[in-house]
Amino acid sequence: MPHVTVKAKDGGTFQAYVAMPAKTPAPGLVVIQEIFGVNKVMRDLTDQFAAMGYVAICPDIFWRIEPGVDITDQSEAEWQKAFDLFGKFDADQGIQDLIATLDHVRAMPECTGKAGTVGYCLGGKLAYMMATRSNAEANVSYYGVGLDALIGEAPRITTAYLSHVAEKDGFVPPEAQSVFIPVLDAHPKATVHVYQGQDHAFARVGGKHYDKTSADLANTRTRDFLAANLG
Repeated sequence: MPHVTVKAKDGGTFQAYVAMPAKTPAPGLVVIQEIFGVNKVMRDLTDQFAAMGYVAICPDIFWRIEPGVDITDQSEAEWQKAFDLFGKFDADQGIQDLIATLDHVRAMPECTGKAGTVGYCLGGKLAYMMATRSNAEANVSYYGVGLDALIGEAPRITTAYLSHVAEKDGFVPPEAQSVFIPVLDAHPKATVHVYQGQDHAFARVGGKHYDKTSADLANTRTRDFLAANLG
């Protein structure tokens, strides 16, 4: 079952990559892509979460712009395409598609009915928005972008939320971090970890800023967080 078709709330359909754990029923986990589509990095992450014991599903959130985007961070042309897609992407509509994906995985016979999200970059922003706009039981952001503009939604977080922040994130400057980190630090349902000296996408294996030590620490924290809130 490498792919499933998810029905959008407005009637369209889109594809999602699915990986199954060794033992079911298991909690569900929506894995939210970066700006490069459902590429090998995201499929590998989805497989890894399945190996951790989750019914993991990674939806194509760019389907309304261009279905099936699968590019890398290895060329300037791909970066330009990724930023073009990011600019055209409607985050509010994307959240509706992610809620549809959450509903889909919860309804799968292999799922216990509990489900959360984990997102990276753009997906990190969307995981925060799922924390404020959906009923997912747990949500994790890796270096989410644009959280400062959305921090007014923080009071709507009612389930556990974890945010991994890169101190030297080129896309999330210090002035942006100073807006959202104190608010999340003070929120009883939120946990923030700042990774000193790290830049954006420090957990992307093969990426320019990959740092194994920080990535391993963040991934361990994510594993423990998900186990505590979805197990």
